[in-house]
Amino acid sequence: MTLLDVKNLNKQYGTGTVALSNVNFSVKEGEFISIIGPSGAGKSTLLRCLNRMIEASSGEITFDGMKVLQLNKKELRNLRSKIGMIFQHYNLVNPLSVIENVLHGRLGYKSTMKGLLGIYSEEEKKGALEIIELLGLEEQIYKRCDQLSGGQKQRVGIARALIQKPKMLLCDEPIASLDPNASKIIMDYLRKVTNEMGITCLVNLHQVNVALTYSDRIIGVKQGKIVYDGLPQYVTKEIIQDIYGTESGELILDIGGNRGA
Repeated sequence: MTLLDVKNLNKQYGTGTVALSNVNFSVKEGEFISIIGPSGAGKSTLLRCLNRMIEASSGEITFDGMKVLQLNKKELRNLRSKIGMIFQHYNLVNPLSVIENVLHGRLGYKSTMKGLLGIYSEEEKKGALEIIELLGLEEQIYKRCDQLSGGQKQRVGIARALIQKPKMLLCDEPIASLDPNASKIIMDYLRKVTNEMGITCLVNLHQVNVALTYSDRIIGVKQGKIVYDGLPQYVTKEIIQDIYGTESGELILDIGGNRGA
């Protein structure tokens, strides 16, 4: 079943930069899709248009039957409760504990007053504990987030997104700031989320070899346009060259045989 459908999506900043141009693709429930492309290609803009963190200039986005670009404020809040967002720089409240940060993922379901007072139900607290354990953070539950490693912080970010009970996760360069070992842990957890919980994942990645290893599908973006949309096993050196241009040399060395998680 199609969960997300994007048609003729365009984004232009003022009278200047065209960030997205005539973008078309659809996503089925439970797919794990990596979006690859050089810096400035429009990957982050694309993700942020999907939940209207950035307003598109024109086009259509349909998510779970909702016409995203036509939603009012209340409807948009409902939409965002179904779409979790994971950021490169974690976006955590550092002085707060792991469980407090995770529970922040429930704020979209609360009145302003309950949110300000930090009032959560026993069911929400239990759910937070279960997700924290799922992500291997049980020993850090009451630690302040500024005492965690980068990989642990990113797992808190994933937990905060999962407690929303989303249908889809948007992950914007989730491993860009991490070392290879922490990156593998994060990608393994994201893949687990799709495989075991059926949550659809759209992941922006710079690391082509990681995208090829973990994804059901690859979308290549160049200068705001989709130039590849297909299976990872069909990504050739020529396709990488087309997507990345002069940046592609090192990336082409990366893709030799590193496929198949």
